[in-house]
Amino acid sequence: MSTNLSPSDPSETESFGESNPEYLSFSVGGQWFGIRVLEVQDVLACRNVAPIPLSSPEIAGSINLRGRIVTVIDMRVKLGIEPAPEDMQQMNVVIDYHDEAYSLLVDEVGDVLPLKESDYEPTPVTLDQHLRELTDGLFRLENTLLLVLDVEQLIGLKEQQAA
Repeated sequence: MSTNLSPSDPSETESFGESNPEYLSFSVGGQWFGIRVLEVQDVLACRNVAPIPLSSPEIAGSINLRGRIVTVIDMRVKLGIEPAPEDMQQMNVVIDYHDEAYSLLVDEVGDVLPLKESDYEPTPVTLDQHLRELTDGLFRLENTLLLVLDVEQLIGLKEQQAA
């Protein structure tokens, strides 16, 4: 996939501080997403995933990461996208949520993008409701939109609905 993920304004790559965080970009089903680099622990090639019996459909299973059991979330299932082709080499983006490690199984990992918070836009109401629930806003890049995932909603959605 050769999508240009550079910021739409070249001046957006100037100096950055806390108010201008960097985002790891990745795609799922052709849509680009971003997650703050500070929330990412690891990026790994696809590993053998051990199934977890009786788990939710979006839980692909678990992997062993340096002795730590990591729950793998299939982002295609979570987003309601058709399953990945069997020959696709997916990637794992490992994040931490309340001291638990989770791996997001994604199609492709892109670049780390330095983006200005001033270019951040709220999630549009025209976006699919399910995507709106899982995203926190977006950035307009040169050739695409980068939807910013809300980790709290992504991982904690079931917990909130049960409460």
